[in-house]
Amino acid sequence: MSRFDGQVVLLVNVASQCGFTPQYEGLERLWRRFGDRGLVILGCPCDQFGAQEPGDEAEIARFCSLTYDVTFPLSSKLDVNGDAADPLWQWVKAEEPGVLGTTSVKWNFTKFLIGRDGTVLERFAPTVTPDELVAPVEQALAAPPVAG
Repeated sequence: MSRFDGQVVLLVNVASQCGFTPQYEGLERLWRRFGDRGLVILGCPCDQFGAQEPGDEAEIARFCSLTYDVTFPLSSKLDVNGDAADPLWQWVKAEEPGVLGTTSVKWNFTKFLIGRDGTVLERFAPTVTPDELVAPVEQALAAPPVAG
């Protein structure tokens, strides 16, 4: 995450064969609209929910590029829950628990908005579309850059 210091990050666990997969289009729109103002969208392919991300990293990248013209960064395929959960995901879940305080991610396309200062600002359910994130993203981008 240090390479994103001072930027607003939208962290999303993504999958290529999910009912929410068309959200890639909206995520790309956010990236193109706000990327030059300091927004980074980081898609994290995950196969923990219904085996909906079966491909390897090259297949995932090719699918995202050809199907949704995705140009925002994608991480390597990772786990968001369990003992093998990526440390970044362990941290955001602990910082911004879900409904009833649960820390686990319940499905693909769960989103976390991280401010310029590295604070987890908000957690969004998979049903929250990227278009609904315009106002929270604008608010996060309006925060002054972190003095370094």
